[in-house]
Amino acid sequence: MSTEATPDLSTAVEEGQIDLVYLRSLFSWVDYVAFSVLLAVSAVIGIWYGVFKRQDTSEFLMAGRSMSTFPMAMSLIASFMSAITLLGTPAEMYQYGTIYWMIGFSYIPVMLVAMYWYMPVFYHLGVTSAYEYLEIRFSPGVRKMGSIIFATQMTMYMAIVVYAPSLALSQVTGINVYLSVSLIFGVCLFYTVLGGMKAVIWTDTVQVIIMYGAMLVVVIKGVIDEGGFARVWEINQASGRIEFFNFNPDPQVRHTVWSLIIGGYFTWIAIYGVNQAQVQRYLTVPKMKQAQNALWINMFGLFVLLTICSVSGLIIYVKYAHCDPLKAGTVKAADQLFPLFVMHTLGTLKGIPGVFVAGIFSGALSTVSSGLNSLAAITLEDFVRPLMNHFGHELSDQKSTKISKLIALTYGIISFCLVFVAEQLGDTLQAALSIFGMIGGPLLGVFTLGMFFPWANYIGAFVGAISGLLFTFWIGMGAEFYKKLGAITFEKKPMGDCSEMLGNFTTTTTLAPDVVEE
Repeated sequence: MSTEATPDLSTAVEEGQIDLVYLRSLFSWVDYVAFSVLLAVSAVIGIWYGVFKRQDTSEFLMAGRSMSTFPMAMSLIASFMSAITLLGTPAEMYQYGTIYWMIGFSYIPVMLVAMYWYMPVFYHLGVTSAYEYLEIRFSPGVRKMGSIIFATQMTMYMAIVVYAPSLALSQVTGINVYLSVSLIFGVCLFYTVLGGMKAVIWTDTVQVIIMYGAMLVVVIKGVIDEGGFARVWEINQASGRIEFFNFNPDPQVRHTVWSLIIGGYFTWIAIYGVNQAQVQRYLTVPKMKQAQNALWINMFGLFVLLTICSVSGLIIYVKYAHCDPLKAGTVKAADQLFPLFVMHTLGTLKGIPGVFVAGIFSGALSTVSSGLNSLAAITLEDFVRPLMNHFGHELSDQKSTKISKLIALTYGIISFCLVFVAEQLGDTLQAALSIFGMIGGPLLGVFTLGMFFPWANYIGAFVGAISGLLFTFWIGMGAEFYKKLGAITFEKKPMGDCSEMLGNFTTTTTLAPDVVEE
């Protein structure tokens, strides 16, 4: 540990001294209580619906198709606007500028197409698994193929969204990252397996409120500390970060209007059009009009959260304009920038860092609970029930519910193990988008083929899905391979090089999962 005197927090950044051991010491028992309350509330909701409410298979997987519009809309937001967004978007703005914000303009066509083209198909069929449609349209084999693709996608994605907040918690508190992972999965499995879909939706609602509240507190305090939004904008503009209308057609450019709006459309329509987790939520309300209204609320919520996260990235740059913590070695990954900023900005306000950590945890819990419930639904309906029917055994409702819970538990354990892979991926935002591009794209293609091309048959669906997967993996994995070789690089916006203050820098750093002090 450094033997230098601990700097005063209000001047630490200006003097180039960032002592992470000191910052971690600011995370007090009040903060632990603040985020522990979130975990307790989630557990209580699970107990309420699991113990005190009647629960059959329909209740466990579909909330009895009796939910109201607002909580379902909140659950739609929570399912895929996770800790990936809360940590990855500010880091994206800090390093590459505001161009990523343009992805928000893809939300409008996505919601329109989802609610008027895809949603009616599932709603009129009244399915539990979205992949039942593929059997009706093509064949049982295509249905099972779609389910396997989705299960692969979701288990990988859940691992990433758990690792990201665990890394954040490690950064601000020093708690081992694997302990955080275990805590998230433990609490999430508890209320998801015990309480079912209603518990998932209502905990999502609570968690979305915490997410928005935590982000707003950080942004408002940050803007005030940096002299107002006009000054934040001016400094970022001077550094070249304010950029919205880059129409460069070069595919080697990291983000352009074309890649964000067109690519963003296909990424999000794969989620809101045919993804099991979202389709399952649509069908928890009794009327399709309610589901469509929920999508409008969801769209507004997505755009607001994207904007809040984007502004936070601009504030982070103003805070560290003279000395980039990545260059200084204070943090090792861009996803750690936001937690570092929070401790500098709010570290002395007891309880507020805990609320921030609760917000990050909320993003992870909501995504994982949604994933587990949807995976239980497709595995029961697409594999277990058909297999039992094949052997002449009809599952009772009680057995179906028990099997669904066991399936959810199993997927949770598998995803927990995949966390050890997720920690090798680095950029969590890019990793999450890559997964949905490589796997979600071909799956979207199969559904679209069935719905809009009446002459297509099961052979075309099979060949199209497999060739699509091979092609997208070739592009996605190839891009990662060449980035590792240095053949593909993305130019970052100017960063402070710490040249004026390097001699004063305290480089006590955190290396997840173990704390390393120099």
